[in-house]
Amino acid sequence: MVATRRRRLPSLNALRAFEAAARHMSFKDAAEELNVSQSAVSHQVKALEDTLGFPLFTRGVRSIELTRRGRLYFPVVRSAFDALAEGTDLLLSRQSAQSLTLQVYATFTIRWLLPRLARFHAEHPDLEIRLTTAQSDPNFARDDVDAAIIVAAEPPPKLAREYLFSAELFPVCSPGFRQRVGEKSTPGELNSRQLLQVYPSAEDWRVWLAAQNLPELDPEQGLQLESYDVAIGSAVAGMGVALGQQPYVSRDLAAGTLVEMFPGCRVANPRSWYLVWRRENESDEKTLHFLRWMLAEIEADDDLPRDPGLSQPPSG
Repeated sequence: MVATRRRRLPSLNALRAFEAAARHMSFKDAAEELNVSQSAVSHQVKALEDTLGFPLFTRGVRSIELTRRGRLYFPVVRSAFDALAEGTDLLLSRQSAQSLTLQVYATFTIRWLLPRLARFHAEHPDLEIRLTTAQSDPNFARDDVDAAIIVAAEPPPKLAREYLFSAELFPVCSPGFRQRVGEKSTPGELNSRQLLQVYPSAEDWRVWLAAQNLPELDPEQGLQLESYDVAIGSAVAGMGVALGQQPYVSRDLAAGTLVEMFPGCRVANPRSWYLVWRRENESDEKTLHFLRWMLAEIEADDDLPRDPGLSQPPSG
């Protein structure tokens, strides 16, 4: 019998206090959001620091700042709370006569799909989208999903599919990090420890580095993270250089929380984005309604390049 690893989880209230304080950079504003006293937030954060055995904030007379470990921990905790909120909303959403269960990568869900879904529901009030997130692609013979959005060089031939869009890979970092390493730094000046690696998508960094003729840089020596969302959040916090692509970082670039580290050094992602579903359900109206909506949203997004040669008009 395999022993189950015991989870080491701090207090949920302490994590909530830390996440709110780190997001606002203020114990006072965090207290107002959580509807508790400023003293309660301060005590919860101190209890979390005692549990972890190291400080998360540097406290000044009128301000707080995240420590190095605090900057590392914040995007992880924030991502976990985002996932909990998403799952709770899914469970509490209304039931309808028609629903489409869609599997999507977590980062694409958070950073591109969710902000647009209200428009789909407005256009199709009788069709409910049930989202399930995963880092791996679905097994339609086993998994209870109707369709999935995947990234692939070529989708499995036994599935119905529609090409959605392509993307480019390019390093991004916080403005502060860029200033520290030098505004005129070149790709050759990177070191492996600066790279924020998304281990389920390990080949992406290697594609970009190979295109820059930098095979000696090893992204496996950098910080290993479970998703693009966590990696991008870590880059925003100044922890290093993340690899970006359009579905994920457009808002951060527009807001100035991220900058493109080496303008002019974008590399085409050899994999493209597809909607896939069961071949036997190729004419399923629910899937085709969602597909038509997706194609319209992609067409309206100037950051997502489509290759007309790969697109096939959806039937039905």
